[in-house]
Amino acid sequence: MLASFISKGLVKGVCRAAWKPAAVGLASTRGYRGDSPADTRGDLIEIPLPPWEERLGEPTDIKRRRLLYESRKRGMLENCILLSLFAKRYLNSMSEKQLMQYDRLINEPSNDWDIYYWATEAQPTPDVYQGEVMDMLKEFTKNRNQEQRLDAPSLEYLEKEVK
Repeated sequence: MLASFISKGLVKGVCRAAWKPAAVGLASTRGYRGDSPADTRGDLIEIPLPPWEERLGEPTDIKRRRLLYESRKRGMLENCILLSLFAKRYLNSMSEKQLMQYDRLINEPSNDWDIYYWATEAQPTPDVYQGEVMDMLKEFTKNRNQEQRLDAPSLEYLEKEVK
C-alpha cells in the first residue's frame, strides 16, 4: 500500500515536471525567422538529390502504377491527399505526354511545399512545370464541388478497375 502511494506520487511529480519549462526566460538561438530580410538562410541544410530523369521505354501501365504510388507517398500529408485524389481521378485517362508532365511535376522539385504552393496558386508556377497537367491540378485543387478531402483514397478502386 505504501509502495503504491509512493509510486503514484512519483508519477504525478514527473508529469508535473514534464509540463514545466526547464528554464524560464531563456530564448533559443535557433528558431523560425520566416522570410525576413535579415534571414540569410545560413542554417538551412541542402540535401543533394539525384536529378530527375525521364524513364524512357517504361510501359504505360507500369508508369501509371508508379505515379499512383508516388502520388500517395509524399513528404507531407497535404500533398499525399491532394495528389492521390488527383491521380485517382485523372491518371488512368492521361495521355503519354500528360503522364510525362505529371511525372516531372511530382518528382523533379526537391521540395513538396513548392508543388503545394503552385497547385494552390499561392506562388507562381515556374514555366518548366506550367502545362496542361498543372492546369488540371490547379482546377482540381479549387474543389469546386466541395468534396470532403480529409484522407487519401482507399486502394479498393484499383481492384474494381482490374475486374
